[in-house]
Amino acid sequence: MLKILSTQLAGVFQRISAQEEEQFEDAARLLAQAVISNGTIFIYGIDEMEAVVAEALYGAEKLPNVKRLDINEVTTADRVLIVSRFCTNEEAIRIAKQLQEQNIWTIGMSSIIEETTQTLVDYVDVHIDLCLKQSLVPTEDGTRVGFPSAIAALFAYHSLALMTQEIVTEYE
Repeated sequence: MLKILSTQLAGVFQRISAQEEEQFEDAARLLAQAVISNGTIFIYGIDEMEAVVAEALYGAEKLPNVKRLDINEVTTADRVLIVSRFCTNEEAIRIAKQLQEQNIWTIGMSSIIEETTQTLVDYVDVHIDLCLKQSLVPTEDGTRVGFPSAIAALFAYHSLALMTQEIVTEYE
């Protein structure tokens, strides 16, 4: 099972990299604008996506001026990253709507699933699809297990952080 999981997870990383390249570039530019203008990058992770918040706040290679989201502190000089498992998460949508009404540049990061209702994608300026729609490892009875959404989000976060640092370095 370990080999299947690692192979499938590598495939998720490849899909994220290949399908979301433009979104990463756009999101990195937004975050770099905040860094360069001494704004704050606010991050909000829902449920297991708190792993991204922890990495952003306490990781070895943090971006400057990163804080946990406090909706009352956000200004138009700031940027917000909202991370949820799926784009249909009601809390993520509610926060993104509120930020949109305040004209705050916002990045969403979640797996896009087919829905007829409004999603996080509708309320953010840039959305990065985590490309994880179902569990990765098939079992003997035909079901699937292993839904590493936080790992996919951490991969996407690190990719975004590296691109942001690259842009900031070029600017300096």
